[in-house]
Amino acid sequence: MDETALRDLALSYAARYATTGAKLEGYLARKIRERGVAENEDGRAVELDVTGMVTRLIELGYVDDDAYARARSRDLTARGYGKRRVEQALWAAGVDEEVRGAHAPGEADSRRAAILLARKRGFGVFGNRIDPAAAAEIQRAAKEKQIAAMLRAGHDFEHARFILGANRVSDIEEWLAEAEEDEAEDKRDGSW
Repeated sequence: MDETALRDLALSYAARYATTGAKLEGYLARKIRERGVAENEDGRAVELDVTGMVTRLIELGYVDDDAYARARSRDLTARGYGKRRVEQALWAAGVDEEVRGAHAPGEADSRRAAILLARKRGFGVFGNRIDPAAAAEIQRAAKEKQIAAMLRAGHDFEHARFILGANRVSDIEEWLAEAEEDEAEDKRDGSW
């Protein structure tokens, strides 16, 4: 593989996939390992500057970690994943800590995602998967499984406990509205 082939691979990858600089660099390093490096006229391996190429694509705007983090965070919360799971996905993609923090879901988004997961999976008041006539031990085990599923999806324990302990959907909706009002108030206080 020579500089031209590497550049073509990098451009093709950046055009097809939303990616980060770290992911692109890893992809190009893997391709070099798989295909090998071209030799010049005197039989020496050609030096390929993968980091420089990725830096150039970032400068040109083909690769944007901030845009990737924003889109990935929005996508994961819209699918019902919590803050911790979003941060793990961004960390795995090589997004730096400052950008991860800037795009981590806020309290209202975290609550909204937890509610979405509970609705989708039929947890708590959103489903009747725990038989009220069952023995207390069976009910407790079922509730523990639901809490564990919410924790694996990256939600805070307090959020899972509140949603699964709520007696009415309206209690959960009020809980969400409270967080939305707090965030709106914080935005008003922070503006001129």
